[in-house]
Amino acid sequence: MEPKRELSSVDLAALSTELSRYEGAKLDKAYLYDEDMLRLKLRDFDRGRVELLIEVGENKQAHVADPERVPDAPGRPPEFAMMLRNRIESADLVSVSQYEFDRILVFEFERPDQNTTLVVELFGDGNVAVLDEHGEVVRSLETVRLKSRTVAPGSQYEFPQSRLNPLDVDYDTLEARMEQSDTDVVRTVATQLNLGGFWGEELCRRAGVEKAMDIADAGEAEYRAIHRELMDLADALRSGQFDPRVYVELDEDGEGTAADEDEDRPLTERGRVVDVSPVVLEERSDLHARAFDSFNAALSEYFYRLKEQAQREEEGGGRERPDFEAEIEKEKRIIEQQEEAIEGFEAEAQELRRKAEICYARYDLIDEVLSTIQRARERNTPWDEIEETLEAGAEQGIPAAEAVVDVDGAEGTVTVEVDDERITLDATTGVEKNADRLYQEAKRVEGKKEGAREAIEDTRERLEAVKQRREEWESEPETEPEPEEEQEDIDWLARQDIPVRQPEHWYEEFRWFHTSDGYLVIGGRNADQNEELVKKYLNKHDRFFHTQAHGGPVTILKASGPSEPSSPVDWPDSSLEEAAQFAVAYSSVWKDGHGAGDAYMVEPDQVSKTPESGEYLEKGGFAIRGDREYFRDLACRVKVGITCEDETRVIGGPPNAIEPKAETTITLEPGKFAQNDAAVKCYREFKSRFADESFVRKIASADRIQEFLPPGGSDLVDV
Repeated sequence: MEPKRELSSVDLAALSTELSRYEGAKLDKAYLYDEDMLRLKLRDFDRGRVELLIEVGENKQAHVADPERVPDAPGRPPEFAMMLRNRIESADLVSVSQYEFDRILVFEFERPDQNTTLVVELFGDGNVAVLDEHGEVVRSLETVRLKSRTVAPGSQYEFPQSRLNPLDVDYDTLEARMEQSDTDVVRTVATQLNLGGFWGEELCRRAGVEKAMDIADAGEAEYRAIHRELMDLADALRSGQFDPRVYVELDEDGEGTAADEDEDRPLTERGRVVDVSPVVLEERSDLHARAFDSFNAALSEYFYRLKEQAQREEEGGGRERPDFEAEIEKEKRIIEQQEEAIEGFEAEAQELRRKAEICYARYDLIDEVLSTIQRARERNTPWDEIEETLEAGAEQGIPAAEAVVDVDGAEGTVTVEVDDERITLDATTGVEKNADRLYQEAKRVEGKKEGAREAIEDTRERLEAVKQRREEWESEPETEPEPEEEQEDIDWLARQDIPVRQPEHWYEEFRWFHTSDGYLVIGGRNADQNEELVKKYLNKHDRFFHTQAHGGPVTILKASGPSEPSSPVDWPDSSLEEAAQFAVAYSSVWKDGHGAGDAYMVEPDQVSKTPESGEYLEKGGFAIRGDREYFRDLACRVKVGITCEDETRVIGGPPNAIEPKAETTITLEPGKFAQNDAAVKCYREFKSRFADESFVRKIASADRIQEFLPPGGSDLVDV
């Protein structure tokens, strides 16, 4: 059995109940490991140190961990962790909740200067979004841009579309949902009640209902049994009266069973952990189980042992089996979600059409509401006075006024409740246009179904492909793995015949280098190129650099290539500093013989070709508006070098970026040798270092070296 790696909605309902006990704790520090595990170190006045671990990678889970099992703090905190510390260090944890019945945890932090919300998405690819007090995304681990929702810095956070919460469902609603299905009982419980496949089977088993029973053969007795078990589960999850278990799969040969000689060791150390639950599971009755006092303690033990297992399997070597079951389960979950989405589209379209039909059926009443508001607005009556007038009319028993439940002046809408249906109307138009808008919206929603059906077919094809790969893998005989060949350490300087590999790149017409983190930096060689870089190559997620001194290249730190989709980047400090140093080194600061200079950085939307009134911009010049981030006292120093791995070419730029990539380098600083003379000296020095002099002539001529030298005089300082 493949171990559980993601917490279910039921798990999160229990977890949020337990985590709410830590409300009032103060946050000491936030850490980020490998871009997918967040650690929040809190101080609880009753319990002392509290270590909350959140994973959104391969494992999607959260729990309060044993402090002895918390990983050591990473070396240099990434930008996301630094941002989080700036916002919530010393903040109070005021609430922990599960969003509806989704796999989402919401943490609310308060501090005198600002409030922050942490939204943890434990579904799909996983994500953590940091929101300000207005619900706007400050930063997120992953940027999400879908038709249905967006999670990106600067945007309003959007939760996934609301779905039925089975823990709140009454019997009549359950019966109605079940009757809408045309499949068997277990699939109906899984989809119509939003419980998923496993809990669909668990509820059927608890209720004593045959899961394969056709829904047409089920009736009130089966429905009431399922509803009773569902309400018992809901009561346990809300009250915190749990009976947590970690389920363990013992070896087939009997080793590691409770009867062996190591029976004093905890059960979770004598077998493979495969599941964890806040309550006893009927579906896991064939497995051994270890009980815990709290669900957090069970989660802590489970995911600690799960990582131990993964490490042992990795160290064990041999023919490693791909995790086909996890892939299959993932595709099945996607199909379930897509089927639920189609059902949701159908229900939404039906509701919109019903609202449109009500508009015509109650034409006179709705027309009176709209006409009353429109006449008032023509007299310039403020919206709040209109709302007060309608409230007074409702108290007098005027039907049209009684129907109004909300007036939104900011949006220009009025919401009415007619025939048990709430309808939001555009108060500036008539009944017909409002009804037509609702019909058009219903048509648009129904159109989504076709796209969802096509997506389901694609997912089913992927599912079959995974199953086929599993069959092929299992049919292949297992062979001993061949020992890995050690990478040959080539002494390129001594090699007599170095092959030339020098592909062309689009950015080579400009000044360029790659930062130590792998990001491309490009700069202009003249005013024409400065103009071209800003107009053609500066994208919204890039960063713009320029020296504080007059006369320097436009320098762009690229988030993506010119034909690639661009997305926000958590820029490493090293890349920012290297781009700023590049802007200084290739500017007039070097030409004037200074040893250091300053540069600033702005975002692309701060760069403009439109001058302020009364000002004039020279060719290649730009107006910068807004705040600038400065980099002070950057050394005027560059390295040029020759690469031999992957590509053979001259490279040049900030020393920290060039040194690791080149086989050999030369350092330069402002000095007495003209640019051409310095290039010749570098060429002669490189030629003396390589046994294959023809190689240096081919790829590192003086002309090519000169392309990487700053303007003005230079000295070679390490030859």
